[in-house]
Amino acid sequence: MARSGLNTSGNDVGTDAPKVKLNKESFRQGLRIFRFTLPYRTKFIIGLVLLTLSSATTMAFPWIIGKLADTASGHPVALPNGTLVTINQIALAFAGLILIQGLFSFGRIWFFTQVSEFTVRDIRQALYQKFVTLPIPYFERNRVGAITSRITSDVSVIQDSFSLTLAELFRQVTTLLAGIVFIMVVSVKLSMFMLLTFPPIVVLAMVFGRKIRVLAKATQDELAKTNVIVEETLQGINTVKAFTNEQFETGRYTSSLTKTVRAALRSNLYRGGFVSFVIIGLFGGIVLVLWRAATLVQSGQMTIGDLTQFALYTIFIGASVAGLGELYGKVQSTLGSSERILEILDEPAEPTHRPGATPLQIRGDIAYQHVAFRYPTRPDLAVLKDITFDIQAGEKVALVGPSGAGKSTIVQLLMQFYELSGGKIFIDGRDAALLDLTELRRHIGIVPQETILFGGTIRENIAYGDTSATDAEIIRAAKQANAWQFIESFPEGLDTLVGERGIKLSGGQRQRIAIARAILKNPAILILDEATSALDSESEKLVQSAMDELMVGRTSIIIAHRLSTIRKADKILVIDSGQIVEQGTHEELAHYDNGLYANLLKLQFELS
Repeated sequence: MARSGLNTSGNDVGTDAPKVKLNKESFRQGLRIFRFTLPYRTKFIIGLVLLTLSSATTMAFPWIIGKLADTASGHPVALPNGTLVTINQIALAFAGLILIQGLFSFGRIWFFTQVSEFTVRDIRQALYQKFVTLPIPYFERNRVGAITSRITSDVSVIQDSFSLTLAELFRQVTTLLAGIVFIMVVSVKLSMFMLLTFPPIVVLAMVFGRKIRVLAKATQDELAKTNVIVEETLQGINTVKAFTNEQFETGRYTSSLTKTVRAALRSNLYRGGFVSFVIIGLFGGIVLVLWRAATLVQSGQMTIGDLTQFALYTIFIGASVAGLGELYGKVQSTLGSSERILEILDEPAEPTHRPGATPLQIRGDIAYQHVAFRYPTRPDLAVLKDITFDIQAGEKVALVGPSGAGKSTIVQLLMQFYELSGGKIFIDGRDAALLDLTELRRHIGIVPQETILFGGTIRENIAYGDTSATDAEIIRAAKQANAWQFIESFPEGLDTLVGERGIKLSGGQRQRIAIARAILKNPAILILDEATSALDSESEKLVQSAMDELMVGRTSIIIAHRLSTIRKADKILVIDSGQIVEQGTHEELAHYDNGLYANLLKLQFELS
């Protein structure tokens, strides 16, 4: 049962998404996105019927205008019963038709808008749900800016398709087919003359359209790169300012924008040429047809009304052909966006929330047996090699060793963030890989080195450990974490906004909020990952006191560089190059001559 969720195609979800050609396979794949419209199919069908009626009434306009022209030029129009129709009656019927067409258009827009908004909501909800259930390796392989663009730009393309593109495509196709039928009725001879001018225009339009689509995609790719720069710069704004790289980042963004502008100008150059070609070729062809029609009127083979009808239907057909070229590009973009969205939705998620999973009762016994691990992105590099150790429920075990030795990886494997390359991890004698992930993680609490707070209130951040907690429980957890004193000093108390990523709080305050969150979660297993490494002495004392309170009665795994914080540990595991090289108590390891722990202790003592 794989939990790594690797993308076997190896494609980044960002700007390297493949070009989608409009063929049977891509069309079939793209249509899968329509499953999101199924709950709203009644509204969609009503909208489609109203669109059909709206298109039909529009196609009746040239016919009525033609009859109006005939009546005005002395060729009276008669009803089937022989009654002559006056100009006023035709004009009144025209006004009624316009009113009906307006009502049909309003209804069509209203129903299609509902389908579009609800469908897009469901797609975004499905994407977000997929994002939060994807395994950690997925986010290591893909940039966050590129991932979030799927839920913004790609979904916006889909939204435009549901609300505008599909309706316009249906309208243009209907107009084209109905227009050809009507001009055939008016004059077969003239219709054949007109239709002979269209094939070369259509072929050239498709050639132009293909080139424009390629250039438009290049423009979007460059724009996506600029968005990634903005997101990464703003996320790391403290680092940018600390290294005084504001001008460098501005230059990098400007350079990327310049490339975007160049790509856009090239795309628009071809687009402008295409528009000119349409105006000259398409409407030039219409002028030829109208010239031919005028000669037929002059020779008495057509009436003025027939000429008017034919001219208007010809213009309708020409506009439809021109519109279909652009709509073809939009359909292709829609299929591309659909494919990228479906790629994410098809990604294997972590097997959380298994149906019928029973709540776990965990004591906290942990056993690693011959555990080996290689990162999915670096299979050639062994991070852990044959790790074997036991932790009894309630024990405090410390992991120490040089940076990059594999300490954090050991606890990440306990959280099942990655799939093991070898060996097994047992919790209370049960294989951790067979346990329900959601239930397992509910019993594991973590206080990380870099505490990430959400941009809400202190109350919301503490309650993240238990979203159903009462204020009394939150305050009790804050007091146990030595956090209530500074929380109480704020005018808003628990309602104090912490700012994005907790920027309004100090490092020590953020750590104590994280400890309060862990206390509220009440886990059986606790992980403390360098929780005091970035704090000053006063903050470290407060945080250490809170952690001592938190560790009571829990299986605790402590990762620390400051060896003074782990003297009370029941067992210390010394990790080096992905292996356990020493283990024992502080007293045992401190007196082990030439041991790695003794050397680390001596080095820290000399530095202090």
